[in-house]
Amino acid sequence: MLVLAGFATWWFLLRQSPLPEGLIQANGRIEGDHYLVAGKMPGRVAELFAREGDAVQKDQVLLRLDAAQVDARVEQARQAVVALEAQFKAAKTGLAILRKDAPLTVQTAEAGAALTRSQRATALANAAQAERDAARFKRLAESGTVDRHRYEQMELASQVAQNQAIAARQGVTSAEKQLAQARLGLERIRAREDEVAALAAQRDQGKAALAEAQSMRDDLTLKAPAAGVLTTRMVDVGEVIAPGAPMFDIVDLDRLYLKVFIPANEIGKVRLGLPARIYTDAFPDEPLAATVRHIASQAQFTPKEVQTPDERVKLVYAVKLYLDANPQHRATPGLPADAVIRWKEDAPWARPRW
Repeated sequence: MLVLAGFATWWFLLRQSPLPEGLIQANGRIEGDHYLVAGKMPGRVAELFAREGDAVQKDQVLLRLDAAQVDARVEQARQAVVALEAQFKAAKTGLAILRKDAPLTVQTAEAGAALTRSQRATALANAAQAERDAARFKRLAESGTVDRHRYEQMELASQVAQNQAIAARQGVTSAEKQLAQARLGLERIRAREDEVAALAAQRDQGKAALAEAQSMRDDLTLKAPAAGVLTTRMVDVGEVIAPGAPMFDIVDLDRLYLKVFIPANEIGKVRLGLPARIYTDAFPDEPLAATVRHIASQAQFTPKEVQTPDERVKLVYAVKLYLDANPQHRATPGLPADAVIRWKEDAPWARPRW
């Protein structure tokens, strides 16, 4: 009996022996970075694809809201874009034709105006000459040199020439009006260009409205922002949700950390970047490598769930040990674990003492 008692005492002392110099032991629970998934759009939950405990991948679809109204809005915006696109193309084609036709019309009108001016000049010259001839034959008829019939012919010719001159003047006026009308075609080009630009702006506005409607439809499908485990689901099929209402809570299994509390008399040994090893009850012989990534700037009293009642009054600092990797995702949030932090490079690693 004495031998057994001595062995038990030796074994207890061995298990409780302090860690080598350069190591600090701490314990806590594994936690992780949380992603709260909320929707931008209100609506009724139509389909649900994930539940608590499911492992999800980044961009995996979690749920879909009813999209009937938004689909109608998307279709309406698409039809508006089609109509505006057709109007824009028609206006653009008309502008191209006008750009070709207007200069030709102006050139034709300018040529017509030049011709009528020439004809007017000829008519005026002929009228003046006919008038002079008529006056000369009148004098000759009065002196009896020519017969009166010849004079009457020349008088009639003069009258015809005068009428032709009047017609020539009217022709020039008409041709100049046609030229002015043709030149308005160049102004119409600028007006049509403004029309095409306005239709292009309306078309682009319609496309923006379509893109907005499509984006609203896309927002009806909620996806996982990161790979992890879905820890909480707040909705079910058929429920109507408000915009911004939380629906899922996901923990990233590749960014887990062990939150431990280091006594104030030892916190000076802990620095950012120090290596650590984390031991779990499920895998006691397979420690997980970790690194000190966060040290609280202010001390606090030891949480009630840590250590014995007489030690809870001690001041401690919260320290986060982020896992360097999580093979097979065997570490999960909420899992209790012990950690050993090495603050001296040459200190040999040792298991935690219980």
